[in-house]
Amino acid sequence: MNITAFRRLQKKTVFAISAFWLAVVVTVMAAAPAAAGSSEFNSKIEDALQGDWGKISFNIRWRFEYVDQQDKDISRGDPIRLRLGYLTPKWYELQGFGEFEGNTPVFLNDYNSLRNGKAQYAVIADPGEAELNQGWLAFSGIPDTVIKAGRQKIVYNNHRFIGNVGWRQMEQTFDAAGIVNQTFKNTDLKFAFVSNVRTITSKNVDMTSPLLNVSYAFPGIGKLTAYGYWLDYDDDHNSGPFSFAFSTQTYGIRFNGSTSLVNNLNLLYTAEYAYQADYKNNPVDYNANYFHFLGGIKIPKVGAGFSDIIAKIGWEYLGSDNGAGLQTPLGTNHAFQGWADQFLVTPSDGVVDLYGALGTTLWGVNLLGVYHQFDAAKGSADYGNEIDAQITKAFGEHYSLLAAYANYFANDFKTDTWKFWLQAAINF
Repeated sequence: MNITAFRRLQKKTVFAISAFWLAVVVTVMAAAPAAAGSSEFNSKIEDALQGDWGKISFNIRWRFEYVDQQDKDISRGDPIRLRLGYLTPKWYELQGFGEFEGNTPVFLNDYNSLRNGKAQYAVIADPGEAELNQGWLAFSGIPDTVIKAGRQKIVYNNHRFIGNVGWRQMEQTFDAAGIVNQTFKNTDLKFAFVSNVRTITSKNVDMTSPLLNVSYAFPGIGKLTAYGYWLDYDDDHNSGPFSFAFSTQTYGIRFNGSTSLVNNLNLLYTAEYAYQADYKNNPVDYNANYFHFLGGIKIPKVGAGFSDIIAKIGWEYLGSDNGAGLQTPLGTNHAFQGWADQFLVTPSDGVVDLYGALGTTLWGVNLLGVYHQFDAAKGSADYGNEIDAQITKAFGEHYSLLAAYANYFANDFKTDTWKFWLQAAINF
């Protein structure tokens, strides 16, 4: 049996196993809320988790992930993640929250988690670790203002530059002091001072980084945002493709929104520009531009089981200068430039992503397909293209299923990569 035939047999075997587990998960998750008389069962759980004493939250998420990457051993993993949190009641406008997070493989551990030393396998960045995911104290005694200090989740705009990387089992959180102010109508002012990032591989990365994000909402049109992020990394071993490559200063402006064109037809649009330069210990003197333009339409009501047909086309440009590409080290980068995760770190010649997406809801099931064409921002390299597809189903507010697929066809950058996921989650 040759290598190609063997790989095909492997894929068929994986699909058979995946289909079996999906059937089991669907049966269990569909039966759970139904057997409880839908809302009554969930209401009892909700009532048991909160009271005058505060609120307990928990999240369980299991995921099967399969990665076939050229020149690497095929990876298979089925990590399950538990988050358990407690939110205190308010006391003199003070409130605290603590959340534990733990992740471990169930049966399959043949993958490179970036912490287990299994470098012969393709990467599935979900290490078996346990940590304090969040632990913060907030004060809301000043009108229209919340001040929060401690380990916390910070998300700005669409996660492009600052996000929590919620796709991975171990979330990205920040040791920071922050303030959110809404004194002026339709205006949000957000500021945070970050001293450490707890990464998706459960590592601490020290930094001294102020973040500023100010937005104004135009009702019925969209939101205009201006931002500035000054990332000063203290650790040269966890700061990019070369020492302190992620030490950057970024200034940007973004407009995002939608409006109704005619009855049952909405126009979607995004325009964003950012300028990035070296900062502090970054050894490369450079400045690079960022552009993101997106247009689309949404048809909310279709009929015959269909709803919310959404079609989009976008163009994202991450520039390059003096051998350094524009970087987004604190962003939720899995959500951009393909789910195969080939561009989590921007290449030295930058990257241009021309993409189109088509999604809809069919009888309560969300369907999404995306196509990407990747090219270098500097030079004429054709990096490759990618096809992504996803199916999701929510069972009420607390249960969900997901199946997803990504296939990166390499040309002038990296290697062919094929990924498949099955996921089940319970969240209270």
